[in-house]
Amino acid sequence: AVVSTQSTGDVVRCTTLRKVVTESSTGSTNAQRVKTNLTIRVENISYDVEAMSLALKGRNIEENQYVKMGAYHTLSLELQRKFTLTKEYWDAISRERVDEACEPAKSADLAAVVLQEGLGYVCLVRQSMTITRAKIEIPIPRKRRGSCTNHDKAMLRFFDAIGHAMVRHIDFAVVKCVLVASPGFVKDKLMEYILSTERPEFKPLQEQKSSFVLCHSSSGHKHAVTEVLSDQNMTSRLADTKAAGEVRALTDFYTMLNNEPARAFYGPAQCLAANENEAIDVLLVTDTLFRSTDIAERRKYVRLVENVRGYGGTVHIFSSLHGSGEKLGLLSGVAALLRFPMPELEDLTLDDSDSDSDDNNK
Repeated sequence: AVVSTQSTGDVVRCTTLRKVVTESSTGSTNAQRVKTNLTIRVENISYDVEAMSLALKGRNIEENQYVKMGAYHTLSLELQRKFTLTKEYWDAISRERVDEACEPAKSADLAAVVLQEGLGYVCLVRQSMTITRAKIEIPIPRKRRGSCTNHDKAMLRFFDAIGHAMVRHIDFAVVKCVLVASPGFVKDKLMEYILSTERPEFKPLQEQKSSFVLCHSSSGHKHAVTEVLSDQNMTSRLADTKAAGEVRALTDFYTMLNNEPARAFYGPAQCLAANENEAIDVLLVTDTLFRSTDIAERRKYVRLVENVRGYGGTVHIFSSLHGSGEKLGLLSGVAALLRFPMPELEDLTLDDSDSDSDDNNK
């Protein structure tokens, strides 16, 4: 949430270490690192994905016994480190990201089911945490020579319990991908049971068949979630699945652009003009536009998103870290599918967008 809401010009305060050099009366110097609270106005932002650390560089703007006013310092924000973020203007997108971070279960777009015979976990996964929603334990009798009846019946009860836990705890309005992992073929048998049963309570799972990704894990314990997510091949597969909605929206845009070009437009001028007529059915926009250093530019796209949602349109915010977001970025970062043809938009240019923006800011 901090990465997506942080922008230059923000004010951040937190505890940090600062190298301080003192000079004695004899002229000798002594350097030491002291712990202090600093408040800076951010000028540069860098994010280390692997370390999950955010480096914010800026000038000190409050009196401090160790750091002069206006002196540069770099604050490092990491997990579990308290800080205060002050913005000149909290737009709707920034508030939405903070709300998502405060209620992780409502923003976890990845679910994971890890299992082995008799033991299973249903979890919600966010970037910084894994939340266990259900633990299922059912004794499974061993297979006996000549008879597997008791074993098979217990496994069916086990699969049924996991299925009910998935229905109860996975909200597919939020979750875009469900990871199912196990040793051997337990995961395959689980999915076979869920998809083949005629029980009506499992219909929501059957309708989301394309959201499930099956993979191998060494066990059915909770730590297997981390094991699976650390696999680079699985990371790319999950990225594609989680962004499936955005990928489909972009594909629909290209299709419409070819078949009905008067209902598909990209570029700020065209999209803003279509929005004035409440003509946008689906809006595609990259998250980089909300991190612009130009406050007026950021607000322009925030208002666009708010307006489209306000009159019932659908908004897809693309991550610039995914291939679909990169492709949309090549189309200026914003595109729209319209409810009705507007061929007059073809005559608009980027200059028209700039002039409209200037008029709005006067």
